[in-house]
Amino acid sequence: MTVSRLGSCILAIAALAFAVPAFAPAARAADAATLTLSLKDHKFEPAELHAPAGKTITLVVKNLGPAPAEFESGELHVEKVITGGGTVTIRLHGLQPGRYRFFDDFHDETEGYLVVP
Repeated sequence: MTVSRLGSCILAIAALAFAVPAFAPAARAADAATLTLSLKDHKFEPAELHAPAGKTITLVVKNLGPAPAEFESGELHVEKVITGGGTVTIRLHGLQPGRYRFFDDFHDETEGYLVVP
């Protein structure tokens, strides 16, 4: 390999090294889903959410009431207290198909489901 050809190869490798990370966020964004859930008057809205299997899920939970609530799910391994009027963001990674129950631990009758087909 000649010196000029070796230099061209090194430049090409360096350009690729800088270009690949630039496309990584777009690839990760395609592998993600964002869902919004609100809680008011001891009810989740919507009461059932749907998300793709195997993708990263960002779940934004808004407590529209004045009292604190606790978003909890043993199946999803999540337990988050949400202040009155507050919002929490929960990230779930690579869920398998299934029906996952969640509830307000301060009011067990307040429940909903995340369905992953």
